[in-house]
Amino acid sequence: MSWFSPRRFFAVFKKEVIQMRRDPMTFAMTVMIPVMQLILFSYAINNNPRHLPTIVMNASPSIFTRTFLANMEETKYFNISENKYTNQQANDLMKANKAQFIVHIPPNFSGDIVRGRRPSILVTADATDSVATSAAISALNQITANGFNKVLTGPLMQLQSKPGPVNLIVHARYNPLSITRYNIVPGLLGVVLTLTLAMITAMALTREYESGTIESLLATPIKPFEVMLGKIIPYILLGFVQVCIILSISYFVFAIPFVGSLALLMVACFLFIITNLSVGLLFSSISTTQLQASQSATFFFLPSLLLSGFMFPFQGMPAWAQAIGGCLPLTHFLRITRGVMLKGATFWPLSHDFLAIIIFWFVILLLNILLYRRTLG
Repeated sequence: MSWFSPRRFFAVFKKEVIQMRRDPMTFAMTVMIPVMQLILFSYAINNNPRHLPTIVMNASPSIFTRTFLANMEETKYFNISENKYTNQQANDLMKANKAQFIVHIPPNFSGDIVRGRRPSILVTADATDSVATSAAISALNQITANGFNKVLTGPLMQLQSKPGPVNLIVHARYNPLSITRYNIVPGLLGVVLTLTLAMITAMALTREYESGTIESLLATPIKPFEVMLGKIIPYILLGFVQVCIILSISYFVFAIPFVGSLALLMVACFLFIITNLSVGLLFSSISTTQLQASQSATFFFLPSLLLSGFMFPFQGMPAWAQAIGGCLPLTHFLRITRGVMLKGATFWPLSHDFLAIIIFWFVILLLNILLYRRTLG
């Protein structure tokens, strides 16, 4: 008997190819996950965000303010809105993550420039994500130093000397010291829940298939919705245990400020927990093995991690990536956790994020019921 037989080798090789053909989902996952990583990291990820939503409260329209705003737009960092807002409305938009900067140009701004009084421009920046604001603030400093030179001509040319004709005051709100963990730790709450809960429930129904107990469920008069609830509710308590652990460590160990409503955050956590459990159950419904279920959960977790704004600034992504990220529950949950914990936001500024999570959960729940009926019926 020879030590190697091509016939025996090709027999085993043929068997494995046939097995791969019988399990197309596993093969597809091994191909799609690397492709997804390449696409997301190459096209969707950008640490230098542009077109950040900016509210301008201009109390002194003139050639000087028009020049300043034009220079801001030329940097591509700012997407300027000059709609008439009150201070309260502007602050609410910042709490709702709809404004990254608020620029206050005071009355008599132009007259003070002409008189050489160096008037101040107050820029309020949402510093919960310091990466998203640092480059834009550097551009603003350049604008205030040199951006007025083309209109400071004739008798006003002397104002081009250093320091510049305008004094820029930047108020970094919610995270004035740009402490990284203030942004990371609240986001970890959503990341951990997404990873663990979706993965756990992705195994639930496939475990029934592999162990053979699925036949017992088929023989009972249990409704699909009852099976869904029966499999989800035990893990809701587990999710809240994780929430309590993460919040306790973030507050007592990392000294992350908590200025909002704990009750509001718990409501958000409940919605997010049942959403992720439903997603995991959906993957278990369309998978026949636990390996397939875990791979499907990874396929959901990867874009959630990369496109939610947790690792990279959300505004730095292209429009198509923001559209995908806007459909993911983690994106909205991160805005809620950072809004409640760091900004003290109430329900109404964050209501659209709550609504997005509820809609996503409702769609996934309907798919669960339909797929469960088709699989077991």
